[in-house]
Amino acid sequence: MQKECEKFSESSILEGMTSIRALLKAIKEKNPTNDRRIKKILYNCEKLSEQDPTVRFLMHRSRELGFELVASTAKTIDELTLGASHGGIIAVCSQRSIPSLTAENIKPNGFYCMIQGIEDPYNFGYALRSLYAAGADGIILPERNWMSAAGVVARASAGASELFEIYTADPLACADIFHQAKYRVVCADLRTEHVLYQSDLSLPLLLIVGGERRGISRALLDQADLLVKIDYGREFDASLSAASSATILGYEIYRQNHSK
Repeated sequence: MQKECEKFSESSILEGMTSIRALLKAIKEKNPTNDRRIKKILYNCEKLSEQDPTVRFLMHRSRELGFELVASTAKTIDELTLGASHGGIIAVCSQRSIPSLTAENIKPNGFYCMIQGIEDPYNFGYALRSLYAAGADGIILPERNWMSAAGVVARASAGASELFEIYTADPLACADIFHQAKYRVVCADLRTEHVLYQSDLSLPLLLIVGGERRGISRALLDQADLLVKIDYGREFDASLSAASSATILGYEIYRQNHSK
């Protein structure tokens, strides 16, 4: 129960090699918005020997990057983790600071997404996973977001949270900055008549996706150049999850811009 209560609190422990490899890649590629660094990696020496290829890989990277590699026990690792899919390897890391968005951060002719109002770090992570796979260039978040729950988000996003360029901005200021960069701002909204698959989603574009409960604020909807809705196959009054919406919207943007 204690772990369940703590899972939404600040966490800088990455669980499993998928998350750890993503952070190592971000460090190698010098992601300009990810200053997180590994302090130490613990591996379960009851399960993994020093001759294990993964352990040998981590030994090499520890010498290269200057973090400690510690032979540990399953009991110690389980006490530090929330999930059970870490495979006996975890990384204790520094917190990540998220820089503020400026016009200089925005790539020309890109695809960015602002995620507003998601109330669950798992759903947030799933949304990041889909957007990264769909080719989004970066993510914009409000100041209050789930990036402090790094372990949960990294696991849910299959490491995408560590690979993405991520910035923070006030939502209305964000729309203004992208308009100044000659981007169109597109919001997902069920109350519009514009159906996703019949709408022009050509780049450059900022997509804004809201959470299931609160959605996107009225003030931000008023800033949009286009509102689009995901058409349902039958009458259904409920909203899709933010992760599902981000997946559908992200891949339609990808389809339209890679089939020309």
